[in-house]
Amino acid sequence: MNIIYRDDALFTVEQVIELYKKSTLGERRPVDRPDIFLGMIANADIIISAWHDEKLVGISRALTDYTYVTYLADLAVDEEYQQQGIGKQLIEETQKRTEPECMMVLLASPKANDYYPKLGFVHNPRAWMLKSNY
Repeated sequence: MNIIYRDDALFTVEQVIELYKKSTLGERRPVDRPDIFLGMIANADIIISAWHDEKLVGISRALTDYTYVTYLADLAVDEEYQQQGIGKQLIEETQKRTEPECMMVLLASPKANDYYPKLGFVHNPRAWMLKSNY
């Protein structure tokens, strides 16, 4: 299967929401609020999308200063396309757009706690989070 990764793809809010619904991330994002999704997309520093032909099958959305830290806000892969290396490649494509020393941090969903250590992420119990309504 040929997956294309792009940082310049044009997609609609509806396409992104549909992808989140087809991944487990839709359970923890405001998929009923296109206005919020529009802000999420418009205000991200780095968005990498994965495409199978014309179908959006994955996305990484990050906030970064490009030198010290990148916060991987979202990593979503259509469940039909999971376990094919798409998530790993989305992370690598995101990292390529920052300085090599730039660390990447994220908040993992309970379902993904076993996934991220396989990619080299280390658990840090000292992180704090002000919980949102979502």
